[in-house]
Parts: sequence; C-alpha cells; structure tokens
Amino acid sequence: MSKYFSYFPKTSYTVSPNGDSIDLVTNIMTRFKMQESFKENTAVFNKYTIKDGDTPESIAYDFYGDVEYHWIVLLYNNILDPQFNWPLEDRSLSRYIDSKYETYADTANNETGLVWSRSNIHSYYKEITTTTSKNISHTQIIQIDAPTYANTISLSVPVTLSSGEQITKSTIRSSKTYFQYEYDVNENLRSIKILKPEFIFALRDEFRRTIA
Repeated sequence: MSKYFSYFPKTSYTVSPNGDSIDLVTNIMTRFKMQESFKENTAVFNKYTIKDGDTPESIAYDFYGDVEYHWIVLLYNNILDPQFNWPLEDRSLSRYIDSKYETYADTANNETGLVWSRSNIHSYYKEITTTTSKNISHTQIIQIDAPTYANTISLSVPVTLSSGEQITKSTIRSSKTYFQYEYDVNENLRSIKILKPEFIFALRDEFRRTIA
C-alpha cells in the first residue's frame, strides 16, 4: 500500500490537548470515485474468477507485474475491505460459518454451528422455466415464504400463445440451507473485473490528479 498512500495529500494533525504539537500526516480520508461508465465499459476490462490462494497483490503481479498495483484491483471492484469482501478458502469459510451459527446450535448434544447450518433452511424459492418450441429456455427464480413453498406444486403446463406458438411453463420449488446461502455469497465474491494493463497508467495519473 506504500505507493497508494504516497499519492494522498498531507494534513496537519495534533494529539496534544493544547495544540502545541502539530504533525503533518497523510489524509487517508481522501476519496477517489471512478466513473461508472468507465468501470462498465467492457472494452477496458476482462472478467476474472478469484481462485483459492489468490490475493489482490498476487493478481496485481500476475496482470500488471507489480504487487503495488493491488489498489487498482480493489478500487475497480469497489472492494473497500479485502478482509470481508474477498472470498474465503473452503476451510476458512467452514470456520466462519461454524462461528457465525454456533449460538443456534444444540451444543448440549454436541451440535456445531456448521452442522446446524447444513440442516436448517435459510430461504425458499419457486423456479419458473419457460421453454419455447425451439428449446430456448428462460428461468425466473422467485423467493417465497415457507407457507407458499409448502403449497407450491411442481408441474409442467403447455401454453399456446396468441401467435400460435406453443411454449411450456414448468414450476418447481427449491430451498437453500444456511450453509448453501453462505457458500453462494462467498462464491459471488469470486467474480471480479480486471482493468486491462494498457489502461492502468491512465487510471493512475487520473487518481494522482484527483487526490492531490
């Protein structure tokens, strides 16, 4: 982070009650906001899936040849805290889930938070799949409550449109345990965007101009 904070402006700060001791410190409260149009421009980034063992530093080195550019990896993906917004490895995720749900577990019977999370339902869903005569399918997933889930019947119904085309609407119900919910949240963190190397210097210079 040394190069990243070296771009930040300095500010006067004192910890002395009478103000007779003033130090010049880095103003880490300064913020830089990247234009959304730039971040969403598919011509300037590649999609990347974070693997176990990846860190912002290792990704910066692999793509930019310098670990100090890890701040670009974080900034481009709106990751403010890599400790909580970076995917956990499987073992760390299991420990996290076990700790998070430990208070719900029946510890008197040696149940752990991890075991509890695997056997209790977090959310219920109804999945509606529409399939055309050309076998093109579209699935809509709707979160529902427990009573609606209990009354939802899995079925497949043919429907004829006004154009004469026949489609099939299939409905099934599904549920997700607390473990699966936490797993899915963690997996969603793996998909990030990597700014193409040819644009990093332009971003760095714009960052310097804005922060200074």
